[in-house]
Amino acid sequence: MSVAPETPAAPIAPATLEAPAPGALGWFLPGVFGVDEIDELVAFHQAWGFSILRGAYTEDELVALEAEMEQRQAALVAGELPERCGTVILDDPDAAVAGKPFAHYVCHITQVSELADRAARAEPLVAVMSRVIGDHAWLLDYERFGVVYQDARPGKETYYSRIGWHSDWQSGPHLDMWPSTAFTIHIDGTSPANGFLRVVPGSHRVGPEAQPLGFEPIPGEIAVYAERGDIIFHDAHLWHSAARATEDAPLGVRRHIRGGYYGGTPIEEGHGVDDFVKNAAR
Repeated sequence: MSVAPETPAAPIAPATLEAPAPGALGWFLPGVFGVDEIDELVAFHQAWGFSILRGAYTEDELVALEAEMEQRQAALVAGELPERCGTVILDDPDAAVAGKPFAHYVCHITQVSELADRAARAEPLVAVMSRVIGDHAWLLDYERFGVVYQDARPGKETYYSRIGWHSDWQSGPHLDMWPSTAFTIHIDGTSPANGFLRVVPGSHRVGPEAQPLGFEPIPGEIAVYAERGDIIFHDAHLWHSAARATEDAPLGVRRHIRGGYYGGTPIEEGHGVDDFVKNAAR
């Protein structure tokens, strides 16, 4: 189970990560595993607080998922989705791209998209969660910030382009739903061009006291790049942030579906409306 021990350990520099043999899966990025390497993924995840699963979706599935996400995003802007699918807590109501109204987030995405629901419950994804959290792991998909489609891109008109250092646990430290592991299903691969995940390996074993609150560099942090279709997992206590893209659209677009599985007491539906801690700088 992915929980912090009584005696915290310091973050571990990426230089100590053991590199796979040349040509092996994961040679260019530590922590990448195939669907037939769940044991290895879980061991890596428990040690470092993050991992990547590759090959859980076919390209045909990704093409269909991408098209449906674009349609749901457009439907939200057009006022054709339920009001709960939007958010003014995380998104600017006046956000725009190329002078046109834009939505960076579509909340409750599994409730308005069968393909998103299927992706969030894919067998390899659930297999990882069952190993990391336990067979009792449950998907938080019924409240506003449960499973969300996100479209991040740079530009003065946009609102969601980067995220500062935080841990997911900080969004609700008073709740009993922990432990948790988050998942991010990447519709787009990531790079400096469109932004990427920054993590401090091993920081899930450290308390939040020393964690910066902005975007500054942290000794030992690494960039975690994903390919199209990859699932990035990270522990709720892992220090992480997201770098801003350096290119305009289309190269600067970073789209994904993110959510989390939990091992504690399920929260009541609707708690996210008035009981949410915005835990990261933007």
